[in-house]
Amino acid sequence: MNVSYRIRTQKGDIMTKEKVAIIGASHGGHEAALELLTQSDNFEVTIFEAGDFVSFMSCGMTLYLTGRVPEAEAVRNFKPADIESLGGHVLNNTKVTGIDADKQMLTLNGDAKTQFAYDKLILSVGVTPARLALPGSENANIVPMRGYESAKQLKAYIDDDSVENIAVIGAGYIGIEAVEAMVEAGKHVTVLDLLPRVLGAYLDADMTTRITDALIEHGVAVHVGEAIKSYKGDENGRVTAVVTDAGEYPADVVIEGIGVKANTSEFADILQLDQRGWIETDRYLRTNLPNVYAIGDAIKPFYIPTGKQQPVALASTARREAQYVAHTIINGEAKAPFKGVVGASALSVFEYSFASAGLNEVTAQRSGVEIASVTLVDTRRPVFVPDVSGNGEIIVRLAYTPETQTIVGGAVMAKHYDVTAHGNTLALAIAQRLTLTDLAEADFFFQPGFDRQWSSLNLAAQKALGYGEFTK
Repeated sequence: MNVSYRIRTQKGDIMTKEKVAIIGASHGGHEAALELLTQSDNFEVTIFEAGDFVSFMSCGMTLYLTGRVPEAEAVRNFKPADIESLGGHVLNNTKVTGIDADKQMLTLNGDAKTQFAYDKLILSVGVTPARLALPGSENANIVPMRGYESAKQLKAYIDDDSVENIAVIGAGYIGIEAVEAMVEAGKHVTVLDLLPRVLGAYLDADMTTRITDALIEHGVAVHVGEAIKSYKGDENGRVTAVVTDAGEYPADVVIEGIGVKANTSEFADILQLDQRGWIETDRYLRTNLPNVYAIGDAIKPFYIPTGKQQPVALASTARREAQYVAHTIINGEAKAPFKGVVGASALSVFEYSFASAGLNEVTAQRSGVEIASVTLVDTRRPVFVPDVSGNGEIIVRLAYTPETQTIVGGAVMAKHYDVTAHGNTLALAIAQRLTLTDLAEADFFFQPGFDRQWSSLNLAAQKALGYGEFTK
């Protein structure tokens, strides 16, 4: 596989294409290949994917589980043919098991005789679900909430009338995304987490309380602040219950959504990794190896709210990193460091939808950043608009630095109404390092069919600054 690719220029000269190898076919790998193939004719791009199916979008799994997308095969970033139509190559079932940085060669599938030469290498190796190593973990019907195979397995459980009790381990994004699909399918769902609040790493307490109440209203048993001790199984080796330090809960199926680990063990002898296995990069997304870049969930990009490099495992983050690295390769050098990300995300939980960006009380404490905050609870539209005509409550949370009043986090939530677009505004405010005054005075539109005379974001910032309450 050590092949040179050549192209003929308009003048008739022969030019060798630069070979770019990309490990991983998810969001980052896809974006890097797209940029290289559409923005230049000078690169031969090959994507290596260890799995069989390319490239399942785990964040869209619930669309399939709830039947809004009928086929799991449709929940994907791209088909190999899409990249191949642009002149690229996609090799599935091909695991890169070694990197020879001196020779710039990859070893494939553990076979020293099967190698691939590269000029530039982009690591988009991603992560895999973390699994609990507990007594009873060997029982069947314990599955992660990630990947194509898991999606097919979970859909089979949904369609199986003999499956009645579902236990979801982990009350973060991954776990909560599974809950609504299972409830819609008529299953009895129990949510378990060691942390004291549902979605506690994403929202402050006043918002998580509303989410918890909504879960309970829909029949979900919520048990937080409990440590998982073991799984029980039957004589056929199938899970029957989850045991915690506070009780025992029946389970025909267990969905583990407890976090992820970086897919870096194959390269631990050559790549510089931190103690948790995340790839160390500089601000230009370069690794310790020459001509080797890293992007995606397995790295620690510059995080604007804290001013530090730390994990931000989001598809949007991976794509921004990929775009930056691809343009660095195209241009021959980077004109400036990667500017960083804010970590914006959104989710719906039954009647509620919310979006968040940057820091909250929990993540600020973990990062050692001092913040102050304000919460606005108000109507989305002028008070004369009745709820039946589209009005209702909106909750806005802003986090800011006490000294400079720079906005470093925020969240917005509403019931029976999608306000998540405000999350993009908050993300932009954080990225541009706007202050409370900037947001308080920001020029947003007003039309009573959509918003207040002052936007809810304006009003939240004005409240933090001590403005008088706006007359409704």
